[in-house]
Amino acid sequence: MSQDELRVLGACPLDCPDTCSWVVTVQDGKAVKMRGNPDHPYTRGALCVKVNRYLEHTRAPDRILHPMRRVGPKGSGRFERISWDEALEEISVRLRGIIDEHGGEAIWPYLGTGTLGYIQGSEGAAGRRFWNVLGASKHFLNICSTAGNVGLARTNGTPGGMDPETFALSKLILLWGTNTLTSGHHLWKFIQDARAAGAHVVAIDPVRTRTAEQADEHLPIRPGTDAALALGLLNVVLAEGMEDRDYLEERTSGWEGFREEILRHPPERVAEITGLPESDIRALGVRLAHTRPTGIRATMGLQRHAGGGTAMRAIAAIPGVTGDWRRPGGGIAYSTSGHIHLNIDTREDLLARPVRQLTMTRLAEGLDESVKCLWVYAANPMGSTSDQNRVREKLLREDLFTVVMEQFPTDTVDYADIVLPATMQTEHIDLHAGYGHMYLMWNEPAVEPPGECLSTMETFRRLARHMGLTEPSLYDSDLELAEQLLASGHPSLEGITVDRLRKEGWVRLNVPQPFTPFAGGFPTPSGRLEFGSGPAYVPPHTASAGRGPYPLALITPASHTFLNTTFGNNPELLRRSKGPRILVSPADAAQRGLSDGQPARVFNDNGEFEAVVEISDRVRPGVVASAKGHWRKLSPGGATVNAVVDERDADMGRGAVYHDNLVELSPCASR
Repeated sequence: MSQDELRVLGACPLDCPDTCSWVVTVQDGKAVKMRGNPDHPYTRGALCVKVNRYLEHTRAPDRILHPMRRVGPKGSGRFERISWDEALEEISVRLRGIIDEHGGEAIWPYLGTGTLGYIQGSEGAAGRRFWNVLGASKHFLNICSTAGNVGLARTNGTPGGMDPETFALSKLILLWGTNTLTSGHHLWKFIQDARAAGAHVVAIDPVRTRTAEQADEHLPIRPGTDAALALGLLNVVLAEGMEDRDYLEERTSGWEGFREEILRHPPERVAEITGLPESDIRALGVRLAHTRPTGIRATMGLQRHAGGGTAMRAIAAIPGVTGDWRRPGGGIAYSTSGHIHLNIDTREDLLARPVRQLTMTRLAEGLDESVKCLWVYAANPMGSTSDQNRVREKLLREDLFTVVMEQFPTDTVDYADIVLPATMQTEHIDLHAGYGHMYLMWNEPAVEPPGECLSTMETFRRLARHMGLTEPSLYDSDLELAEQLLASGHPSLEGITVDRLRKEGWVRLNVPQPFTPFAGGFPTPSGRLEFGSGPAYVPPHTASAGRGPYPLALITPASHTFLNTTFGNNPELLRRSKGPRILVSPADAAQRGLSDGQPARVFNDNGEFEAVVEISDRVRPGVVASAKGHWRKLSPGGATVNAVVDERDADMGRGAVYHDNLVELSPCASR
């Protein structure tokens, strides 16, 4: 290494469970190479196909480098460059005017998961202190995992579960509604370790994904019927007499009532609900009954339907019945965030009075006349939020002052009044914790920001100063914020300091290895796993598929080339994505006169989008799938899959329903 070459340790900020540790090589002040950190036990030197192009992305010609003011109609994407002083002055005047006339609650700070940083992003609710001083509405970030979080918390007391590294010790692995090789591929190394020791891997997924093709077995379940399958598998466990009676008595509550619910779901009934052969349900149930430990990996896509919370609750009950929580390699892994005990102090005491909460996935509904300012950061709601056409109508409101902090000219930027240039991960400090592993991660800036880009917190510091706000905590530096985050006093953070993180790049939480999270009991009111009462299966909206004007169940899985809408403008990743596509079974394609490679119109009462037909037996008849992540303005017809997604809530936590929509397909009219 030459004297002017530096290796800077950082962490991927994107909405992925793996939160990779990376190493950036810097020469003469420029980042010239990025690689996965080979010393990190989870990253093991590898990045994904998306992030491998991250440095290229930071230098893209369409990067936003300066503040801008709208000069054309809303939606036109026409702007003029202005100075930071001009931008801050205009924003200050507009915010003061809105507060004076309508009150602080007329401001909606719309923060997304474009970065999961605890300093600059969503995990630490970046900017919330500033908004509390102004009395702005609260923002409920429910777009990703809320229904599952609530369901798991009702069962286990926390969404936190297995340390994913312990899958290497599992003997049966259920990959339930998760495409590991696309959305969190680092787990696959631990699954391979388990297979080498004789583990059996089952993928439960409506689509035969990359992961399902590599599994030992694939169950192509009907979307949204996962709770019924969980109950059916447990019915077989009971029939085999393999419930762990000692564990049930010592560590659970509500068993007798839940047992009755299980008995009401024999395999023959579950086969009718799920569309799976009864023989397959029985065979997996027998395997589950007799294989210890069983590890279940269930991620966020699973719970994005009407019964998402109930589904996660039913699946979480499985290790309670089998007693798998006793054993390393047993249990369920959804998110490790419940094990992260940082001190997230958003200073709620700065609010002069309680304020309302506005819901992220209800943007079209929430953007009524009472909202006068929408401030979007780390988010692209025009591309990522349900009911795209109604959202667009609301963003066109002339009386809505919209500010967007962004790196690229996204679909949402086109509707902004003021655009503020945002830094990317190689250009600012941040603290991260993977929701798919047990490590805290430090991100040290490798290079200076280009142009006039500012980090999230620096933007809010400058705006607070320009507005003359006197609250001292608004001016805490990023390093001071990091110190505060680590000062929770929780035993899992003992010995972890900012200095240590900056030196080492990552530190494992201070928990045992292997980690059995509920060895000492569950963080529930009873101290036990709680089976609960009420319906154990809530049918999805798509249960009526096959009937009515929209007979096809649509799911919108993650793309292999984009991460949400991040990288949706990268030319090479766009090329690899082959544009919007829709998987259609041979039977459904034939019924509609569709041929492979033909553009199709996908529609319902909400709207429509265009996609190229891919005829495949990877989806069952009655189910179609089209990946999320495409940009509206880069898509044929100027719409994406979210044009047909309902703005409805799941059963728990107001979760999103991206995988629970009914559509019809027809050939596109010739142009």
